[in-house]
Amino acid sequence: MLTILGFVMIATFLVLIMMKKMSPLAALVLVPALFCVLVGKGAHLGEYVLDGIGDLAPTAAMLMFAIIYFGVMIDVGLFDPIVRLILRFCKADPVRIVVGTAVLAAVVSLDGDGSTTFMITVSAMLPLYRRLKMSVLVMTCVAATANGVMNTVPWGGPTARAATALELDAGEIFVPMIPALAVGLLFVFFLAYVLGRRERRRLGLLTLDEGDALARDAAAPGARAAEPVLAAVGGADAPAVAVAGAGGPGRVPLTKDRLPTGGGTGRGPAGQPGTGDADPRPVGADTATTTASDADAAAADDPQTLDPDRPTLRPRLYWFNAALTATLLTLLILQTLPIPVLFLLGAAVALTVNFPHMPDQKARIAAHSENVLNVSGMVFAAAVFTGVLTGTGMVEHMARWLVDGVPDGLGPHMAVVTGVLSIPLTYFMSNDGFYFGIVPILAEAGAAHGVSPTEIARASLVGQALHMSSPLVPAVYVLVGMAKVEFGDHTRFTVKWAALTALVVLGASLAFGII
Repeated sequence: MLTILGFVMIATFLVLIMMKKMSPLAALVLVPALFCVLVGKGAHLGEYVLDGIGDLAPTAAMLMFAIIYFGVMIDVGLFDPIVRLILRFCKADPVRIVVGTAVLAAVVSLDGDGSTTFMITVSAMLPLYRRLKMSVLVMTCVAATANGVMNTVPWGGPTARAATALELDAGEIFVPMIPALAVGLLFVFFLAYVLGRRERRRLGLLTLDEGDALARDAAAPGARAAEPVLAAVGGADAPAVAVAGAGGPGRVPLTKDRLPTGGGTGRGPAGQPGTGDADPRPVGADTATTTASDADAAAADDPQTLDPDRPTLRPRLYWFNAALTATLLTLLILQTLPIPVLFLLGAAVALTVNFPHMPDQKARIAAHSENVLNVSGMVFAAAVFTGVLTGTGMVEHMARWLVDGVPDGLGPHMAVVTGVLSIPLTYFMSNDGFYFGIVPILAEAGAAHGVSPTEIARASLVGQALHMSSPLVPAVYVLVGMAKVEFGDHTRFTVKWAALTALVVLGASLAFGII
């Protein structure tokens, strides 16, 4: 009975948020509370919730101060050069921008923390997506999937949990998996290329015209160095996007090159008649309901994203802030102090040095309070869901039902079974629940058929590409919150690609004889 109710509870939650019948926060609280009563354990609801909150409180604290820290770094201009560099490299080409998103997310993921990865990636890339009218769901999909593959580094969490649960060496698990994970990462880059091509067909190929800006600089002695200017390659009906040129902020029209896709008519990004076969819908329009008007509204809420003239810039403190961030990430990787403590200290130092006056500090905290409240609220709401799922025993019953359902004939292939099961189980469960509750059971079943615990541990890493988009992962709420997209839309668009990536990793593991 608990097995059935567990699956029904998860399905109810996912249906409600993807159909937008309830907000994720409300669904995370009310759905498990209702099912806790249905299983006859309503009297223990408070106990389950407090246990869940106790487990996730350090994560909530880390996210709270990490958002403030990186918010301050954005305010003072730490990431402005990165955005300018990416813009020059990408040349306003959607393909390069999406691939650049995947590369940036993968590189930053080396710190082993998903929240940090998403904060840096969204801070650097979101302005480009907004200004070029690209689908933000593409960004969240690529960033989450790339981070999921890279999250398997020994200091990232899953590998360490698997090693602890099965009493193995983390290096013995991770190092042989590197070829398969590399194939998975290459597939993410290929996926980014494909999604970028779809965006290019929809928007057209935009170009950067830096020559005119440089010419204006030469003609105006003492003028501020020019930012790259997005130049038009077509008619005057294209959407205008705020950029900064030699003379300060301005607006230039964006249009698309005509692509050699044959005849036919389409609609331009501004809804005007256009030429070519470009699909007028955003990428993922068949599975997501985010519209161009939603993106425009979100952009309107933050029209000065990375405005080069914003008053919070601290150019004289740039290298101090860069050194502070590098030190913070280094200490995070070395695990010198608990992550919440590191971000708490970092946020305090960043606020004090960059904004020594109390009113300025209060203004910066207030400016980021919405993100802090949204994300921390989601974490504590998720604590209700995980607390009930674990406390009532539903997780254990669901896991045992799945394991017991494996035919005896598949016993010698238990490593493959573990890899397949890791994809849905790590999505519907926390990593702690999976690695400390399920993996030992799978390892015991595999040992009876001559499958080593090391193979089971390696196979258990396969599902991490999908895990990072799980509603039980606090970091995903940082991603969707900063990108201002609905969690349900992100789920519908991302799950299929992330699951496919996990299957690619599994296939590569089999091809290389790793499992």
